[in-house]
Amino acid sequence: MQLLVTEARLITLVPSGDDPDDVGYSERGWMLVEDGLVAATGDGEPPATVRAGVSAAGGEVLDVGGAFVAPGFVSSHSHLFTSGLRGLGVAETLYGWCDSMLGTTAHMSPTDIYWSTLHGALDFLSHGVTTAYNFTDPLQAWEPMVEGRRTGTAGLRDLEYHTRQADACRDAGLRFVDAIGMDATAGTDQDVVDRFAASVEHTRAMDPALALGVSIMGQVQWSPRPDAAEVEVAAMRRHGVTNQAHFLESPEAIELQQSKFALYRDAGALGPDMVFGHFIQTTPEIIEQAAAGGAGMSWQPASNGRLASGVALVPEMIAMGMAVGIGLDDQACTDVADPWQNMRIGIAAQRARTKDPLSMMPERALRLHTLGAAQIMGVADRVGSLAVGKHADFVVVDPRQPDVGPLWHPVRNYVMSMTPRNLRQVYVGGRLVDEGGISVNPLAVEASARIHADLPALAARIGHPR
Repeated sequence: MQLLVTEARLITLVPSGDDPDDVGYSERGWMLVEDGLVAATGDGEPPATVRAGVSAAGGEVLDVGGAFVAPGFVSSHSHLFTSGLRGLGVAETLYGWCDSMLGTTAHMSPTDIYWSTLHGALDFLSHGVTTAYNFTDPLQAWEPMVEGRRTGTAGLRDLEYHTRQADACRDAGLRFVDAIGMDATAGTDQDVVDRFAASVEHTRAMDPALALGVSIMGQVQWSPRPDAAEVEVAAMRRHGVTNQAHFLESPEAIELQQSKFALYRDAGALGPDMVFGHFIQTTPEIIEQAAAGGAGMSWQPASNGRLASGVALVPEMIAMGMAVGIGLDDQACTDVADPWQNMRIGIAAQRARTKDPLSMMPERALRLHTLGAAQIMGVADRVGSLAVGKHADFVVVDPRQPDVGPLWHPVRNYVMSMTPRNLRQVYVGGRLVDEGGISVNPLAVEASARIHADLPALAARIGHPR
Protein backbone atom coordinates (compact mmCIF):
# COMPACT_ATOMS: atom_id res chain seq x y z
CA MET A 1 0.00 0.00 0.00
CA GLN A 2 1.34 3.40 -1.00
CA LEU A 3 0.04 6.85 -0.16
CA LEU A 4 1.57 10.12 -1.35
CA VAL A 5 0.57 13.22 0.61
CA THR A 6 1.16 16.49 -1.23
CA GLU A 7 0.70 20.26 -0.81
CA ALA A 8 1.04 19.99 2.96
CA ARG A 9 2.14 22.41 5.62
CA LEU A 10 4.27 19.58 6.93
CA ILE A 11 5.29 19.35 10.58
CA THR A 12 7.49 16.28 11.01
CA LEU A 13 8.90 16.74 14.55
CA VAL A 14 12.24 15.80 13.00
CA PRO A 15 14.65 18.63 13.91
CA SER A 16 17.05 19.93 11.31
CA GLY A 17 19.71 20.86 13.88
CA ASP A 18 20.48 20.75 17.58
CA ASP A 19 17.59 22.95 18.74
CA PRO A 20 15.40 20.65 20.88
CA ASP A 21 12.33 22.76 20.05
CA ASP A 22 12.83 22.59 16.27
CA VAL A 23 9.71 20.82 15.01
CA GLY A 24 10.82 20.31 11.41
CA TYR A 25 8.41 22.53 9.47
CA SER A 26 8.01 22.72 5.68
CA GLU A 27 5.69 25.35 4.20
CA ARG A 28 4.98 23.15 1.18
CA GLY A 29 5.91 19.56 1.81
CA TRP A 30 5.15 16.01 0.80
CA MET A 31 5.28 12.60 2.45
CA LEU A 32 5.39 9.10 0.99
CA VAL A 33 3.85 6.21 2.95
CA GLU A 34 4.66 2.60 2.09
CA ASP A 35 3.15 -0.37 3.92
CA GLY A 36 2.04 1.83 6.78
CA LEU A 37 5.44 3.42 7.39
CA VAL A 38 6.89 6.80 6.47
CA ALA A 39 9.10 6.11 3.45
CA ALA A 40 10.20 9.66 2.56
CA THR A 41 9.43 13.34 3.16
CA GLY A 42 10.52 16.45 1.32
CA ASP A 43 9.95 20.08 0.38
CA GLY A 44 8.07 21.37 -2.64
CA GLU A 45 6.88 19.07 -5.39
CA PRO A 46 7.59 15.37 -4.92
CA PRO A 47 10.10 13.99 -7.44
CA ALA A 48 8.64 12.60 -10.64
CA THR A 49 10.07 9.19 -9.77
CA VAL A 50 8.07 9.15 -6.54
CA ARG A 51 4.83 10.01 -8.31
CA ALA A 52 5.54 7.41 -10.98
CA GLY A 53 6.22 4.76 -8.37
CA VAL A 54 2.94 5.49 -6.56
CA SER A 55 1.03 5.38 -9.84
CA ALA A 56 2.65 2.10 -10.89
CA ALA A 57 1.81 0.55 -7.53
CA GLY A 58 -1.82 1.66 -7.77
CA GLY A 59 -1.36 3.91 -4.75
CA GLU A 60 -3.30 6.98 -3.68
CA VAL A 61 -2.32 10.65 -3.94
CA LEU A 62 -3.77 12.82 -1.18
CA ASP A 63 -3.56 16.52 -2.05
CA VAL A 64 -4.36 18.31 1.22
CA GLY A 65 -4.43 21.76 -0.38
CA GLY A 66 -2.29 23.63 2.13
CA ALA A 67 -3.65 21.97 5.25
CA PHE A 68 -1.31 21.02 8.08
CA VAL A 69 -0.04 17.46 8.15
CA ALA A 70 1.51 16.58 11.49
CA PRO A 71 2.19 13.52 13.64
CA GLY A 72 -0.77 12.04 15.46
CA PHE A 73 -0.76 13.16 19.06
CA VAL A 74 0.61 10.88 21.75
CA SER A 75 -0.95 10.85 25.21
CA SER A 76 1.59 9.70 27.79
CA HIS A 77 -1.04 9.23 30.53
CA SER A 78 -4.61 8.12 29.79
CA HIS A 79 -7.56 6.24 31.30
CA LEU A 80 -9.65 5.28 28.30
CA PHE A 81 -12.29 3.35 30.25
CA THR A 82 -13.65 6.64 31.67
CA SER A 83 -15.07 7.91 28.37
CA GLY A 84 -18.68 7.41 29.43
CA LEU A 85 -18.27 9.09 32.83
CA ARG A 86 -17.77 12.74 31.94
CA GLY A 87 -19.35 15.34 34.15
CA LEU A 88 -19.04 13.42 37.42
CA GLY A 89 -17.43 14.97 40.48
CA VAL A 90 -17.16 18.45 38.98
CA ALA A 91 -17.20 20.07 42.43
CA GLU A 92 -14.56 17.69 43.81
CA THR A 93 -10.80 17.42 44.02
CA LEU A 94 -9.04 14.16 43.18
CA TYR A 95 -10.38 11.75 45.80
CA GLY A 96 -13.97 12.98 45.77
CA TRP A 97 -13.95 12.80 41.99
CA CYS A 98 -12.50 9.27 42.17
CA ASP A 99 -15.27 8.24 44.56
CA SER A 100 -17.85 9.50 42.09
CA MET A 101 -16.32 7.98 38.97
CA LEU A 102 -14.56 4.83 40.15
CA GLY A 103 -17.40 4.12 42.53
CA THR A 104 -19.33 3.51 39.32
CA THR A 105 -16.75 1.37 37.55
CA ALA A 106 -16.51 -0.78 40.70
CA HIS A 107 -19.81 -2.31 39.56
CA MET A 108 -18.88 -2.82 35.90
CA SER A 109 -18.56 -6.19 34.21
CA PRO A 110 -15.81 -7.13 31.73
CA THR A 111 -18.31 -6.43 28.95
CA ASP A 112 -19.13 -2.99 30.35
CA ILE A 113 -15.46 -2.06 30.64
CA TYR A 114 -14.74 -3.34 27.11
CA TRP A 115 -17.29 -1.03 25.50
CA SER A 116 -16.32 1.92 27.71
CA THR A 117 -12.66 1.49 26.77
CA LEU A 118 -13.47 1.03 23.09
CA HIS A 119 -15.54 4.21 23.15
CA GLY A 120 -12.66 6.07 24.80
CA ALA A 121 -10.09 4.77 22.31
CA LEU A 122 -12.27 5.80 19.36
CA ASP A 123 -12.78 9.19 21.01
CA PHE A 124 -9.02 9.66 21.20
CA LEU A 125 -8.65 8.78 17.52
CA SER A 126 -11.41 11.22 16.56
CA HIS A 127 -9.39 13.98 18.25
CA GLY A 128 -6.14 13.09 16.47
CA VAL A 129 -4.59 11.06 19.30
CA THR A 130 -3.15 7.95 17.67
CA THR A 131 -1.07 6.51 20.54
CA ALA A 132 -1.89 6.34 24.24
CA TYR A 133 -0.36 5.07 27.45
CA ASN A 134 -3.50 3.49 28.87
CA PHE A 135 -4.02 2.90 32.58
CA THR A 136 -6.51 0.06 32.80
CA ASP A 137 -9.08 0.00 35.57
CA PRO A 138 -7.40 -2.41 38.04
CA LEU A 139 -8.51 -5.90 38.95
CA GLN A 140 -8.92 -4.70 42.52
CA ALA A 141 -12.04 -2.56 42.61
CA TRP A 142 -11.99 1.02 43.86
CA GLU A 143 -12.32 1.76 47.54
CA PRO A 144 -12.76 5.25 49.01
CA MET A 145 -9.62 7.03 50.21
CA VAL A 146 -9.16 9.23 53.24
CA GLU A 147 -6.30 11.72 53.02
CA GLY A 148 -4.72 9.66 50.27
CA ARG A 149 -4.80 6.41 52.25
CA ARG A 150 -6.50 3.12 51.46
CA THR A 151 -6.90 -0.18 53.28
CA GLY A 152 -6.45 -2.50 50.33
CA THR A 153 -9.47 -4.60 51.22
CA ALA A 154 -11.54 -4.07 48.06
CA GLY A 155 -12.81 -7.06 46.14
CA LEU A 156 -10.86 -8.64 43.31
CA ARG A 157 -12.23 -8.99 39.79
CA ASP A 158 -11.59 -11.78 37.30
CA LEU A 159 -8.58 -11.48 34.99
CA GLU A 160 -10.93 -10.89 32.06
CA TYR A 161 -11.69 -7.47 33.49
CA HIS A 162 -8.19 -6.39 32.49
CA THR A 163 -7.80 -8.33 29.27
CA ARG A 164 -10.99 -6.93 27.76
CA GLN A 165 -9.62 -3.41 28.18
CA ALA A 166 -6.53 -4.32 26.17
CA ASP A 167 -8.78 -6.00 23.59
CA ALA A 168 -10.78 -2.78 23.23
CA CYS A 169 -7.70 -0.69 22.45
CA ARG A 170 -6.70 -3.21 19.80
CA ASP A 171 -10.19 -3.39 18.31
CA ALA A 172 -10.34 0.41 18.09
CA GLY A 173 -7.11 0.47 16.07
CA LEU A 174 -5.35 2.69 18.61
CA ARG A 175 -1.67 2.15 19.32
CA PHE A 176 -1.21 1.73 23.04
CA VAL A 177 1.02 0.84 25.95
CA ASP A 178 -0.99 -1.31 28.35
CA ALA A 179 -0.56 -0.21 31.98
CA ILE A 180 -1.55 -2.91 34.48
CA GLY A 181 -2.08 -2.59 38.21
CA MET A 182 -0.20 -5.01 40.45
CA ASP A 183 -3.18 -5.35 42.86
CA ALA A 184 -0.61 -6.04 45.53
CA THR A 185 -2.95 -6.20 48.54
CA ALA A 186 -5.29 -8.96 47.38
CA GLY A 187 -4.16 -12.57 47.82
CA THR A 188 -0.69 -13.96 48.37
CA ASP A 189 2.43 -12.49 46.82
CA GLN A 190 2.47 -15.38 44.38
CA ASP A 191 -1.11 -14.57 43.41
CA VAL A 192 -0.07 -10.99 42.65
CA VAL A 193 2.86 -12.15 40.53
CA ASP A 194 0.78 -14.70 38.63
CA ARG A 195 -2.06 -12.28 37.87
CA PHE A 196 0.32 -9.68 36.54
CA ALA A 197 2.19 -12.25 34.43
CA ALA A 198 -1.06 -13.45 32.87
CA SER A 199 -2.03 -9.89 31.95
CA VAL A 200 1.38 -9.25 30.41
CA GLU A 201 1.16 -12.45 28.41
CA HIS A 202 -2.26 -11.53 27.03
CA THR A 203 -1.14 -8.13 25.78
CA ARG A 204 2.17 -9.34 24.38
CA ALA A 205 0.31 -11.91 22.27
CA MET A 206 -1.35 -9.07 20.34
CA ASP A 207 -0.12 -7.42 17.14
CA PRO A 208 2.99 -5.48 18.28
CA ALA A 209 2.21 -2.74 15.77
CA LEU A 210 -0.77 -1.81 17.98
CA ALA A 211 0.20 -3.15 21.41
CA LEU A 212 3.45 -1.20 21.62
CA GLY A 213 4.37 -2.25 25.13
CA VAL A 214 3.37 -3.24 28.64
CA SER A 215 3.84 -1.24 31.81
CA ILE A 216 3.03 -1.26 35.51
CA MET A 217 0.47 1.17 36.86
CA GLY A 218 2.52 2.18 39.88
CA GLN A 219 0.42 2.33 43.05
CA VAL A 220 2.94 3.07 45.79
CA GLN A 221 1.23 6.43 46.37
CA TRP A 222 -1.86 4.63 47.68
CA SER A 223 -0.64 1.21 48.77
CA PRO A 224 -0.71 0.27 52.47
CA ARG A 225 2.20 -2.13 51.83
CA PRO A 226 5.60 -0.72 52.83
CA ASP A 227 7.27 -2.98 50.27
CA ALA A 228 4.99 -1.97 47.35
CA ALA A 229 7.85 -0.31 45.45
CA GLU A 230 10.01 -3.41 45.83
CA VAL A 231 7.18 -5.57 44.47
CA GLU A 232 6.83 -3.31 41.44
CA VAL A 233 10.56 -3.08 40.75
CA ALA A 234 10.89 -6.86 40.92
CA ALA A 235 8.13 -7.17 38.32
CA MET A 236 9.80 -4.52 36.13
CA ARG A 237 13.01 -6.55 36.09
CA ARG A 238 11.31 -9.93 35.70
CA HIS A 239 9.12 -8.95 32.76
CA GLY A 240 11.16 -6.16 31.17
CA VAL A 241 8.37 -3.59 31.55
CA THR A 242 8.21 0.09 32.42
CA ASN A 243 6.37 1.74 35.31
CA GLN A 244 4.34 4.92 35.53
CA ALA A 245 3.09 5.93 38.96
CA HIS A 246 0.47 8.53 39.81
CA PHE A 247 2.59 10.50 42.22
CA LEU A 248 2.44 13.74 44.19
CA GLU A 249 -0.76 14.70 42.40
CA SER A 250 -3.26 16.04 44.93
CA PRO A 251 -2.82 18.84 47.48
CA GLU A 252 -4.00 16.63 50.37
CA ALA A 253 -1.62 14.88 52.77
CA ILE A 254 1.41 16.29 50.98
CA GLU A 255 3.98 15.19 53.57
CA LEU A 256 2.67 11.61 53.44
CA GLN A 257 2.91 11.64 49.65
CA GLN A 258 6.41 13.10 49.61
CA SER A 259 7.64 10.54 52.14
CA LYS A 260 6.84 7.75 49.69
CA PHE A 261 9.29 9.00 47.06
CA ALA A 262 12.06 7.38 49.10
CA LEU A 263 10.35 4.00 48.66
CA TYR A 264 10.82 4.15 44.89
CA ARG A 265 14.31 5.62 45.20
CA ASP A 266 15.52 3.02 47.68
CA ALA A 267 13.97 0.17 45.69
CA GLY A 268 16.12 1.16 42.69
CA ALA A 269 13.19 2.28 40.53
CA LEU A 270 14.69 5.55 39.31
CA GLY A 271 15.77 5.28 35.70
CA PRO A 272 14.47 5.68 32.11
CA ASP A 273 11.88 2.94 32.71
CA MET A 274 10.27 4.91 35.57
CA VAL A 275 7.83 7.77 34.95
CA PHE A 276 6.04 9.89 37.52
CA GLY A 277 2.57 11.00 36.47
CA HIS A 278 1.43 14.48 37.58
CA PHE A 279 4.40 15.10 39.94
CA ILE A 280 3.01 18.38 41.27
CA GLN A 281 3.59 18.43 45.03
CA THR A 282 7.35 18.07 44.69
CA THR A 283 10.37 19.50 46.46
CA PRO A 284 13.59 20.66 44.78
CA GLU A 285 15.32 17.61 46.26
CA ILE A 286 12.74 15.20 44.85
CA ILE A 287 12.98 16.73 41.37
CA GLU A 288 16.77 16.68 41.52
CA GLN A 289 16.91 13.03 42.56
CA ALA A 290 14.32 11.94 39.98
CA ALA A 291 16.11 13.79 37.19
CA ALA A 292 19.54 12.52 38.23
CA GLY A 293 18.21 8.97 38.26
CA GLY A 294 16.88 9.31 34.72
CA ALA A 295 13.16 9.09 35.54
CA GLY A 296 10.62 10.86 33.35
CA MET A 297 7.51 12.87 34.09
CA SER A 298 4.06 12.88 32.48
CA TRP A 299 2.26 16.22 32.62
CA GLN A 300 -1.56 16.47 32.50
CA PRO A 301 -2.29 20.22 32.41
CA ALA A 302 -6.03 20.08 31.70
CA SER A 303 -6.91 17.53 34.39
CA ASN A 304 -4.56 19.14 36.93
CA GLY A 305 -6.53 22.35 36.51
CA ARG A 306 -9.94 20.67 36.47
CA LEU A 307 -9.25 18.81 39.72
CA ALA A 308 -7.59 21.82 41.38
CA SER A 309 -4.42 19.76 41.87
CA GLY A 310 -1.96 22.53 41.07
CA VAL A 311 0.66 23.30 38.41
CA ALA A 312 3.72 21.10 37.96
CA LEU A 313 7.11 22.81 37.70
CA VAL A 314 7.64 21.57 34.16
CA PRO A 315 10.14 24.16 32.86
CA GLU A 316 12.28 23.61 35.94
CA MET A 317 12.16 19.84 35.48
CA ILE A 318 13.19 20.16 31.83
CA ALA A 319 16.02 22.51 32.81
CA MET A 320 17.28 19.85 35.23
CA GLY A 321 17.37 17.30 32.42
CA MET A 322 14.14 15.46 33.17
CA ALA A 323 12.33 13.95 30.19
CA VAL A 324 8.73 15.20 30.04
CA GLY A 325 5.70 14.21 27.97
CA ILE A 326 2.12 15.43 27.94
CA GLY A 327 -0.93 13.26 28.54
CA LEU A 328 -4.66 13.89 28.25
CA ASP A 329 -5.39 11.87 31.41
CA ASP A 330 -8.99 10.76 30.98
CA GLN A 331 -12.18 12.00 29.45
CA ALA A 332 -13.85 12.08 32.87
CA CYS A 333 -11.54 14.82 34.20
CA THR A 334 -10.20 16.39 31.01
CA ASP A 335 -13.78 16.28 29.73
CA VAL A 336 -12.85 16.73 26.06
CA ALA A 337 -10.02 14.66 24.56
CA ASP A 338 -8.71 17.75 22.77
CA PRO A 339 -4.90 17.85 22.54
CA TRP A 340 -4.89 21.47 21.36
CA GLN A 341 -6.88 22.54 24.41
CA ASN A 342 -4.53 20.48 26.58
CA MET A 343 -1.45 22.21 25.15
CA ARG A 344 -2.97 25.67 25.48
CA ILE A 345 -4.01 25.10 29.08
CA GLY A 346 -0.45 23.96 29.81
CA ILE A 347 1.07 26.98 28.11
CA ALA A 348 -1.26 29.36 29.94
CA ALA A 349 -0.72 27.72 33.32
CA GLN A 350 3.07 27.84 33.09
CA ARG A 351 3.13 31.42 31.84
CA ALA A 352 0.74 32.53 34.57
CA ARG A 353 2.86 30.78 37.19
CA THR A 354 6.25 32.05 36.00
CA LYS A 355 5.11 35.37 34.52
CA ASP A 356 7.43 34.52 31.64
CA PRO A 357 6.07 33.70 28.15
CA LEU A 358 9.29 31.90 27.30
CA SER A 359 8.69 29.36 30.06
CA MET A 360 6.41 27.40 27.73
CA MET A 361 6.43 28.15 24.01
CA PRO A 362 4.05 26.48 21.52
CA GLU A 363 6.84 24.55 19.82
CA ARG A 364 7.84 22.95 23.09
CA ALA A 365 4.25 22.08 24.02
CA LEU A 366 3.76 20.41 20.64
CA ARG A 367 6.92 18.39 21.06
CA LEU A 368 5.86 17.27 24.55
CA HIS A 369 2.48 16.07 23.22
CA THR A 370 4.05 14.05 20.40
CA LEU A 371 7.67 12.95 20.42
CA GLY A 372 8.27 13.85 24.08
CA ALA A 373 5.34 11.70 25.17
CA ALA A 374 6.56 8.84 22.98
CA GLN A 375 10.04 9.11 24.50
CA ILE A 376 8.95 8.74 28.12
CA MET A 377 6.72 5.83 27.07
CA GLY A 378 9.69 4.08 25.46
CA VAL A 379 8.11 3.99 21.99
CA ALA A 380 9.79 6.93 20.24
CA ASP A 381 11.47 4.55 17.82
CA ARG A 382 8.05 3.81 16.34
CA VAL A 383 5.75 6.83 16.86
CA GLY A 384 5.79 10.51 17.78
CA SER A 385 7.27 12.00 14.63
CA LEU A 386 7.00 11.63 10.86
CA ALA A 387 10.50 10.20 10.54
CA VAL A 388 11.41 7.67 7.89
CA GLY A 389 10.76 4.15 9.15
CA LYS A 390 8.18 5.10 11.78
CA HIS A 391 4.48 4.34 11.65
CA ALA A 392 2.68 6.80 9.36
CA ASP A 393 0.25 8.12 11.99
CA PHE A 394 -0.79 11.65 11.08
CA VAL A 395 -3.51 14.26 11.17
CA VAL A 396 -4.73 16.57 8.42
CA VAL A 397 -5.72 19.92 9.94
CA ASP A 398 -7.27 22.65 7.81
CA PRO A 399 -6.63 26.22 9.03
CA ARG A 400 -9.29 27.53 6.61
CA GLN A 401 -12.20 25.43 7.94
CA PRO A 402 -12.94 27.28 10.12
CA ASP A 403 -10.74 30.07 8.84
CA VAL A 404 -8.34 31.36 11.50
CA GLY A 405 -6.92 34.09 9.27
CA PRO A 406 -3.33 34.59 8.10
CA LEU A 407 -0.77 32.17 9.53
CA TRP A 408 1.78 34.64 10.83
CA HIS A 409 3.81 31.85 12.39
CA PRO A 410 2.39 28.55 11.09
CA VAL A 411 3.70 26.19 13.77
CA ARG A 412 2.61 28.51 16.56
CA ASN A 413 -0.74 28.96 14.82
CA TYR A 414 -1.05 25.18 14.67
CA VAL A 415 -0.75 24.96 18.45
CA MET A 416 -2.52 28.14 19.47
CA SER A 417 -5.31 28.48 16.89
CA MET A 418 -6.40 24.99 15.86
CA THR A 419 -9.29 23.07 17.41
CA PRO A 420 -10.96 19.74 16.64
CA ARG A 421 -13.19 21.71 14.25
CA ASN A 422 -10.12 22.10 12.01
CA LEU A 423 -9.29 18.40 12.18
CA ARG A 424 -10.23 17.01 8.78
CA GLN A 425 -8.79 13.49 8.81
CA VAL A 426 -6.86 11.09 11.04
CA TYR A 427 -4.62 8.34 9.64
CA VAL A 428 -3.04 5.41 11.45
CA GLY A 429 -0.42 3.51 9.50
CA GLY A 430 -1.37 5.48 6.39
CA ARG A 431 -5.00 4.34 6.60
CA LEU A 432 -7.93 6.67 7.23
CA VAL A 433 -9.52 5.97 10.62
CA ASP A 434 -11.62 9.08 11.19
CA GLU A 435 -12.95 11.80 8.93
CA GLY A 436 -14.63 14.91 10.24
CA GLY A 437 -15.11 13.31 13.66
CA ILE A 438 -16.79 10.24 12.20
CA SER A 439 -15.01 6.95 12.78
CA VAL A 440 -14.67 4.41 9.98
CA ASN A 441 -14.44 1.61 12.57
CA PRO A 442 -17.40 -0.77 12.19
CA LEU A 443 -17.71 -1.02 15.99
CA ALA A 444 -18.13 2.72 16.55
CA VAL A 445 -21.93 2.81 16.28
CA GLU A 446 -22.37 -0.08 18.70
CA ALA A 447 -19.87 1.39 21.16
CA SER A 448 -21.85 4.61 21.30
CA ALA A 449 -25.17 2.81 21.64
CA ARG A 450 -23.84 0.53 24.40
CA ILE A 451 -22.45 3.20 26.70
CA HIS A 452 -25.51 5.44 26.24
CA ALA A 453 -27.78 2.57 27.25
CA ASP A 454 -25.70 0.54 29.67
CA LEU A 455 -23.98 3.14 31.85
CA PRO A 456 -27.13 5.07 32.86
CA ALA A 457 -28.81 1.73 33.57
CA LEU A 458 -25.87 0.75 35.77
CA ALA A 459 -26.02 4.07 37.61
CA ALA A 460 -29.72 3.62 38.25
CA ARG A 461 -29.15 0.07 39.51
CA ILE A 462 -26.53 1.10 42.07
CA GLY A 463 -28.28 4.33 43.04
CA HIS A 464 -25.51 6.62 41.80
CA PRO A 465 -26.33 10.20 42.82
CA ARG A 466 -24.70 11.69 39.70
